Amino acid sequence: MSALAGFGTYLERKVLAFVQRRLGPMHVGPFGLLQILADGIKLFTKEDFIPQGANKIVFMIAPAVTAATAFIALAAVPLLPEFTLFGITIRPIVADLNIGLLFVIAMMGVGLYGPLLAGMAQENKWGIIGSARTAVQFLSYEVVTGLSLLAPIMMVGSLSLIDFNEYQAGGIGDWIIWTQPVAFILFIISGFAETNRTPFDLLENEAEVISGYATEYSGMRWGMFFIGEYANMITIGFLGALIFLGGFNPLGFIPGGIAIILKVSFFFFLMLWVRAAWPHIRPDQLMWLCWKVLMPLAVLNILVTGIVMMV
Repeated sequence: MSALAGFGTYLERKVLAFVQRRLGPMHVGPFGLLQILADGIKLFTKEDFIPQGANKIVFMIAPAVTAATAFIALAAVPLLPEFTLFGITIRPIVADLNIGLLFVIAMMGVGLYGPLLAGMAQENKWGIIGSARTAVQFLSYEVVTGLSLLAPIMMVGSLSLIDFNEYQAGGIGDWIIWTQPVAFILFIISGFAETNRTPFDLLENEAEVISGYATEYSGMRWGMFFIGEYANMITIGFLGALIFLGGFNPLGFIPGGIAIILKVSFFFFLMLWVRAAWPHIRPDQLMWLCWKVLMPLAVLNILVTGIVMMV
C-alpha cells in the first residue's frame, strides 16, 4: 500500500503537469518513474526533528495513527474477485466482516486523531489551527458520509461489501448509482472532504496556515501523513466502486478484476483532476455546504428511499 501511495504521488504530479502544460517528473528513470524511489530515499534520510516544547510522545505517535488507521480500514475491503491460483482459492480480502462497511467508515473516522494530535502536540499556532480545522471538517463530513450511505444500505439490507457487490451482479442496469444518484454525489463530496482533497484541503492550506498540523514535521514522519492520505483516497475509490458502480462484477467483456481497477482509477483520477482545476473554498463555506446543503439532502434522500421501499 505504501508503494501504491508513492505511485499516487507520481500520478498526481503528472496530472497537474499535464493540466498546467508542463512535463512533470521525467529525469529520474524512464518517464520519471524512479522519482518515487528518489523521494522515498529523501524522506528516509532527512533529519528526524522534534521541535522544542512539543509533547514528544504524542508528536511521534500522531503520524503512525494516520497511516495505521488508513491501512486497517482497507482490511475489510474486497480488493478483487475470488480467483484460483495453482489450485488454491484466493480471496483478496483480509477480513470478510458482515459489518465491513461500518468498520471501514469507523476506522477512517478514527484516522482524524492523527492530524488532531499532531497539531495539538506542537507549540505552534499554525499546527493548532490546523488541528482545530481537522476536528471540525472531519467530524462534520463523517456525518454526511454515514447519512449518504444509509439509503444504499436500506436497499441492500446489509453492511457487508460482498453483499453490495452481489446485489449489483445483474449488470450495469443493477448498479446502485441509477437508483441513488443523490447518495452517490453526497458520497463523492464527503469523500473529498474526508481525504483532505481540493477544494476541501483547508487543514494545510499554505496561504492560510502554512502546512497546518504538519508544519513542524519532516522526514518520514511527514511522509506517513501523506501515505495515510493516499491510502484513504484508494479506500474511497474502492467504496465508491463497490457500493455504486457494480463492484468487481464483470463489465461486459471486461473481467471483474480489471473492471474494479478501472473504476477505482476513475475515482482516483477524479480527485487529482479536481485539485488541478478547482480553487480552495473558505472554512465558512465548507461548514455552510455541510450543514445547510448536504446534510438536509442526505436526510431527505433517506426519507424518499424509505417511502419508495414501503410503496
